[in-house]
Amino acid sequence: MSLPHAILTALLEKPSSGLELTRRFDRSIGFFWSATHQQIYRELGRLEREGLVRASGPGAGRGQRKEYEVLPAGRAQLREWVGQAQDPKPIRDPLLLRLRAAAVLGVDGLEEELARHRELHRAQLAEYLEIEARDFPPERAETENRLQHVVLQAGIQLESFWLAWLDQALEGK
Repeated sequence: MSLPHAILTALLEKPSSGLELTRRFDRSIGFFWSATHQQIYRELGRLEREGLVRASGPGAGRGQRKEYEVLPAGRAQLREWVGQAQDPKPIRDPLLLRLRAAAVLGVDGLEEELARHRELHRAQLAEYLEIEARDFPPERAETENRLQHVVLQAGIQLESFWLAWLDQALEGK
């Protein structure tokens, strides 16, 4: 995935100003594709120059609030990208490498770090579950938001995995 595709997706969901878009990234897309506000604004400018989005509304002048919407060329590019094949990404997590090193060197100080990671994953899982309860009640499980819910469920399952794995790593410490 790339930032331009994340932005096009978010704008297709709801045309937004740059500020609204950065806030939405902070609350949703940023959970699985993070970007700084500066990166988002820079990418919006590039997408506009390439004719994939346009700024509209009364504030479309320089230095004023712009609301961005996806143009047909942006929709076509996103549709093409969605259909492309992509291999899974290999896991590249420094914590896993640190455990491997600890197997050789000893585990001094590692227990506290594993416990800290466990707390971070616990908090993230709690946030995901709160979002799920708020945005995806059972009576709306099969609506147009089904695929968004599937993405959230991936996050829930991933955090649940990390908690179980960290519990296993902390056993006997």
